[in-house]
Amino acid sequence: MDKMVLTGGKALHGTAPTSGAKNAALPILFSTILAPGVHRFRNVPRLMDIDSTAALLQSLGCEARRENELYVVDVAELKSFEAHYDLVRKMRASILCLGPMLARYGHAVVSLPGGCAIGTRPIDLHLEGMKALGAEIELKDGYVHAHTKRLKGASILFETATVGGTENVMMAATLAEGTTILENAAKEPEIVDLAEYLNKMGAKISGHGTSIITIEGVSSLKPAEHSIMPDRIEAGTLVIAGAITRGDVKVTQCRPADLESLLIKMRESGFKIETGDDWVRVQGVSEWKGVDVTTAPHPLFATDLQAQFMALMTLAKGTSVITETVFENRFMHVQELMRLGADISPKTRVAVVRGRPSLTGAPVMATDLRASASLVLAGLAAKGETTVGRIYHLDRGYENLEGKLSGLGAQVRRME
Repeated sequence: MDKMVLTGGKALHGTAPTSGAKNAALPILFSTILAPGVHRFRNVPRLMDIDSTAALLQSLGCEARRENELYVVDVAELKSFEAHYDLVRKMRASILCLGPMLARYGHAVVSLPGGCAIGTRPIDLHLEGMKALGAEIELKDGYVHAHTKRLKGASILFETATVGGTENVMMAATLAEGTTILENAAKEPEIVDLAEYLNKMGAKISGHGTSIITIEGVSSLKPAEHSIMPDRIEAGTLVIAGAITRGDVKVTQCRPADLESLLIKMRESGFKIETGDDWVRVQGVSEWKGVDVTTAPHPLFATDLQAQFMALMTLAKGTSVITETVFENRFMHVQELMRLGADISPKTRVAVVRGRPSLTGAPVMATDLRASASLVLAGLAAKGETTVGRIYHLDRGYENLEGKLSGLGAQVRRME
């Protein structure tokens, strides 16, 4: 397994581009199952999760390939309706093939999903939504078996806002008979991007980006072309990299509005932040203060930026209280940050971070995708050498992060 070696203490300077959003690309790639023909996408990141999605699509009978700057998915009649455990266990988002297969073909067999071990993240809201649309659902031998003659529109109230559940049910409802109304729908920008692509295919979706989404079912969809939105989590990670190293970094090809909750907290902490139409610039300061954050669904502070922000707060002046409300097991990076000298007192859902003047390099181990990013950030600021192991987690969600950091002046290399 590869590891990343960082020699910290150097301020980062320069410009770094943002890649396409993993969390937008995955549901959009699975949505191609809804429409036979050739789908073309731009700005699809080169990530392990994208490769896992391609492998699953190919196992079902689709072709997925890169053609220069395009990512092409060629969808014919599926040869299989089973998403096998060996593929699904690698990536939780694989469950998103359920809605499209059920809507277009009336049946699907999908393994219960895997992914990062940051919490239980049950798929019960996905399945309840499918049942509301008229599907028969049975859990057997670790698989979801779903059947229907044709899905029918319904009013569905999600008990809690669920990003994956909203995406899965929204895709299924595009080919349902009648109108579907999703209440307490998730409002993340990635859901908006998915809805925009579905509408390009001929779906009739409105209200995306709000808590009430309306889908008028249509009889068929056709392929289209689309550019994947920028990755707001990667952009936020790069902004924090500039801040934690007391550098001057401009992150381009991003959407500052998607980062508003992070930028508000960083300004409150003392950083100088400038924004343009598609860029964010952070100018580091010699000293910043601790601020409290609580994760919550969009547009509030993103859980996917919690670990990175905690790394920043380990060097703040004063105390920060970081509260995690989305996932119950998302403080696994705390023990590793403490190996670098951080002063953190974790509870089940709350971590108290007492800022220290400095961190010291040490060997650490990544436990999940965003935790690995937080350790890289801490390593950039720590004195001496930090080795981050198990960075295959990082490869699931960050495209060439070491290359982008090196371009900003970081001393970082990948080793086997």
